[in-house]
Amino acid sequence: MNNFLSGLYIVSTPIGNLEDITLRALNVLKNSDKILCEDTRRSIKLLNHYKINKQLVSNYKFNEKKIASRIVEDIKGGQVVSMISDAGTPTISDPGLVLITECVKNKVKIFPVPGVSAIATAMSVSGFQDQYIFYGFLSKKQTAIEKELKKLKEYKFNLVFFIPAIKINYYIKLFKKYLHERKVFIGREMTKIHETFYRYDLDKFPGFKGKLKGELTVVISGKSENYDDKSVINTKQLSSEIKQYLKKYSVKDVVNLISQKNNLSKKKIYDICLKLKKT
Repeated sequence: MNNFLSGLYIVSTPIGNLEDITLRALNVLKNSDKILCEDTRRSIKLLNHYKINKQLVSNYKFNEKKIASRIVEDIKGGQVVSMISDAGTPTISDPGLVLITECVKNKVKIFPVPGVSAIATAMSVSGFQDQYIFYGFLSKKQTAIEKELKKLKEYKFNLVFFIPAIKINYYIKLFKKYLHERKVFIGREMTKIHETFYRYDLDKFPGFKGKLKGELTVVISGKSENYDDKSVINTKQLSSEIKQYLKKYSVKDVVNLISQKNNLSKKKIYDICLKLKKT
C-alpha cells in the first residue's frame, strides 16, 4: 500500500520533450497500481526514461467500454489507477471519457494531474488573442466538414484544430472557403528537436509543397469585426457593374446604389470605385 488515495488519476504527459512532465505526475505514476495508456509501446518509452515499472493496461477507442467496469472495481478495491495518453492531457481528443463517466456514475474519486496540452502550447505562441474554441479533429468526409465549418465561421473567437499532417492541404482549402480574412498558425513537432511554427494570412496561403508527417495543431485567428460574409462575391463581376454606373453617376451615388442593391459595405464599394477611377 502507498499513501495515495485510491481513485482514477488523469495524468498529463509530454507532447514531445520528455522533460515536460511535472514532479507530481512522476510521483503519481510511481505509486500507481495500474497505468492505463493508449499504446503501451509509446508509453513504455516515457516510463522507462524515468525508471517506472508498473502494470500497463491498454485503454483505446475500441476497448475502453469493455474494461471500464473492471477498472472501477479495481479502484473500489483500493487501487490507485492512472490514465495517460500517447501525448498531452488524456480525454482531450483522446480516449478516457468512457471510464470517467463510469467513475462518476459509481462515485469513484477522480484526480486531475495537470500538465502539458498541445492546445495551450500552440495558443501561447500563436500571437492571437487568448479567447478560443477548441474543436479537435474535424470529420473525414467533406460534406460533414463543410457543415461543421458553416457553423464555426459564425464564432468570432480563435479556432483550434488537430489535423493529420498528410491531410493539411485538403483542410486548408476548406478553411479558405469558409474562414475568410483570418490568419493561420500551424505548430509542428512542438517541443521536439524539429519544432517548427508556420504563420500565414489564410486567404493567401497556398498550402505546403512537400508532405508533412505526424499531427499538426492548427489555430485559425478570430473573425474580423469588419468582415461580412455577404461581401464574398464575384469581385470581377461587381467591378464591371460599378464601372457601368460610374459612366452615368457620381461616386457617392454609385456607392449608395451598389451598397443597397447587393447588401455590401459602402467602404468596399468606395474602394473599388477609387481603383476604377485610377485606371
